[in-house]
Amino acid sequence: MFQNFQYAYTFKDSTIYGKLLSNDFTFTYRDYDKGYDVSWGRDEEMKTTYGLFQNVQRLDLIWNNVVLSTEDSLSASVVRSFNLTITFSPTDVVRLDGRVNLSLRKNPGDQKWLITRWVDESNF
Repeated sequence: MFQNFQYAYTFKDSTIYGKLLSNDFTFTYRDYDKGYDVSWGRDEEMKTTYGLFQNVQRLDLIWNNVVLSTEDSLSASVVRSFNLTITFSPTDVVRLDGRVNLSLRKNPGDQKWLITRWVDESNF
């Protein structure tokens, strides 16, 4: 799942990215300016990620250490750090360091892990 996630970002492939998300997917991040959490579902996530993929020249995602991981045969929770470099243009490059807190569910049909919940634990 993490390799496919990295592949989707590297090649800006929203089809591969979409195959990682469950139908009941939820993304949550902290809006520090407003002081509360913001969440959206799969459709909004796909629109947002497609927009990101279309509006950048390059995305470099590096997965780092797994901070916490629990897993059984059907579900998993993983907290993992990452580095993301977003290149909008040669003079506009943003570097982000953060953590994802993912809840995963194994698809009983193909045995692939799907992301059901993504909580962004980054401070940006």
